[in-house]
Amino acid sequence: MKKTLLLSTVVSFAMICSCQKNDSGAEAQLAQRKTELDARDEALIQREKAVDEKEKEVVEKEKALANSRIIQSQRQAPDAAQDEAERQKRIQQLPPELKALVPDRSQIEAARGQKDTEKQEQSIQRQSALQGSQRTQSARQRKLDSIQKWQNSGVAPSPGAQTSSPAPSPAIETQSETESPTP
Repeated sequence: MKKTLLLSTVVSFAMICSCQKNDSGAEAQLAQRKTELDARDEALIQREKAVDEKEKEVVEKEKALANSRIIQSQRQAPDAAQDEAERQKRIQQLPPELKALVPDRSQIEAARGQKDTEKQEQSIQRQSALQGSQRTQSARQRKLDSIQKWQNSGVAPSPGAQTSSPAPSPAIETQSETESPTP
């Protein structure tokens, strides 16, 4: 009995010691995983900060670009007048033979205006011609409809429809009667 009691105590003690060793190994693994996870979290936070900084830089660049475009557009208006003045100055420096070759802006604008008015007049003429043809076509369609109604119903057509339908000439009728063979 003493032997069994001693044997059961030794076995229980061995089991407790082995469990403690397993627990310490698992704790070591857990600690290692935790440090790896913390390192990953830190790297992720640093990446997010870098992305945020880049986004801020991009926004600042866009604002600066927009501001520079506004400033350039404000500068362009005086530059256009200045460019025209420089152009006139250069034209004045040319010899008279070459001055004659340079077109005058007022003449160019007058020619453009004349072309525009001609185009508008042509457009108006086309529209009126189109409307006239549409009216003619709709009148023809009405006459055709009345003739078709007359043919389908056997009623005499309206006076407008009678004048538009060509009556076959008597010569054609006699010719067609003579050509048809009688059996």
